[in-house]
Amino acid sequence: MVFVTGLLFVAAAAVITANNLLFLILAAMLSTLMISGLISSLSLAGLELEFLLPEHVTARQPVRARALIRNLKRWMPSFSIRLEGRHAEAVSSPAYIPLLPGGARMELLVEVRFERRGLHRAGSFLFSTGFPFGFLERSAAVALGTQVLVYPPVEPQPGFEEFLASVRGELETQSRGRGQDFYRIRPYEPFESARHVDWKATAHTGELQVREFARDEERLLEIYLDLDVPSGREDWFEKAVECCAFLVWRLSERAARIRFRTQLYEILLPEMGDACEVLRYLALVQPFRGRLPESRRQEDCSQLLFSLQPPARLHDLGWRDARIVGLELLGETVSRV
Repeated sequence: MVFVTGLLFVAAAAVITANNLLFLILAAMLSTLMISGLISSLSLAGLELEFLLPEHVTARQPVRARALIRNLKRWMPSFSIRLEGRHAEAVSSPAYIPLLPGGARMELLVEVRFERRGLHRAGSFLFSTGFPFGFLERSAAVALGTQVLVYPPVEPQPGFEEFLASVRGELETQSRGRGQDFYRIRPYEPFESARHVDWKATAHTGELQVREFARDEERLLEIYLDLDVPSGREDWFEKAVECCAFLVWRLSERAARIRFRTQLYEILLPEMGDACEVLRYLALVQPFRGRLPESRRQEDCSQLLFSLQPPARLHDLGWRDARIVGLELLGETVSRV
């Protein structure tokens, strides 16, 4: 603005005074603007962008993506390039390249965060430069056609850790049990039964030692997400999806046996896949109204049901002993039918 103001002042003075020197200064100032725009355009020309995201991306969690920038001009370099993301559903950090020689390639790390789950386009980016004088800034938009699947967030939210602890308390598979496979020998603890004492190990060490056996099979946890959500309860559904993703992710880290079900989907972990299979499904799942939750499949397992159906209806469907996560749940209210 200062330069343009000076340009207008010199132009007015040259016209009024008809001074040739002022006309020369005016011509030099105009040519500076033209050269600035031309060089800025040449710096942005011939730039190619490739944006690579990690294989697994979760919502509201920053991830580091790779931005590969190529200068397709053979001889002319590009100067003072800024790269900024223009995503509708994501936030990315800007990057700055002081110099990119002709025919060269540069790799940058860009931090990206998607705000919601689902299938997203990688978005568009904006190359801009103010080189050489900074009077004018030229920009060029680059639209990317690639898509990225964003999982629900698996980071703990208020109430999730406490809820996980209560579920784990019911399911926690202790290392020792009534199986027949030997697990370990450890020191005796007060008030334990003497029938578990290993007398050979006790004689060898001089202290009471106990023999433990591994449990034959871990108890199965069934997590059911009811897709029949009343209209207007979409916020509850999103939170239920995030809670399911959190539980599946954290419990699978402890190698727990999980059956995850909805009206349209079923998988048994780890026999049929891993936690990422469930996260891929939860990334795209939407309410499916008009179909009630299916009845129980297996009696000898712990069950967790995310549903807004009336308790009496769930009782008739056979979810008598299931742990029900209802409207006021997710860290606040957990009830049993």
